[in-house]
Amino acid sequence: MDGILLINKPAGYTSHDIVGIVRKKLHTKKVGHCGTLDPDATGVLVVCVNKATKAIQFLMSDTKVYRATLSLGKSTDTYDASGKILEEKEVGQISKAQVIDVLNSFLGKSKQKPPIYSAIKVNGKKLYEYARNGEEVEIKERDIEIMMIELIDFSNNEIVFDVKCSKGTYIRSLCVDIAKKLGYPGHMSHLERRQAGRFLITDCVTLDS
Repeated sequence: MDGILLINKPAGYTSHDIVGIVRKKLHTKKVGHCGTLDPDATGVLVVCVNKATKAIQFLMSDTKVYRATLSLGKSTDTYDASGKILEEKEVGQISKAQVIDVLNSFLGKSKQKPPIYSAIKVNGKKLYEYARNGEEVEIKERDIEIMMIELIDFSNNEIVFDVKCSKGTYIRSLCVDIAKKLGYPGHMSHLERRQAGRFLITDCVTLDS
């Protein structure tokens, strides 16, 4: 088989896990994915099989659309719900208008500092390996672009928003930065990739399909 598979990745699997499952099901080793999703994240994972793996380099640069949930009041070392709590602060009164203004302030091109718990390599070593070993490492900012950001819901100190962004954007970092602008610690408590390039979540199949 040669082609592109669109998988709706469930939580609890790494992107590499999904590649391994596809390899076993299709009895082929030549399988790759187009853009990592964190284990806790769900949604569109574009998987290329055999000859289609030649397209990975082009598909990797596609824009992505996510639905994220930002929980205010607690920050973690991983920037998501799986991490160790670093800071807690009671959340005061925040208006919906304030949240919308802060979200809109991230539109356009900017620089973003990736989380220490990420697979970016520095001097041949992944950042999360430095973090796990308690080693200091310089994390360089990256150029990103937010093309769309829209508030979906704000209740119980949770902000649900949709965002369309460029390759290399870390939504975990975006959530932390949004929380900081609102004056609070925060972390990403849920993430769903709803679109990768032209591929939609409604086009995806599950692992059981």
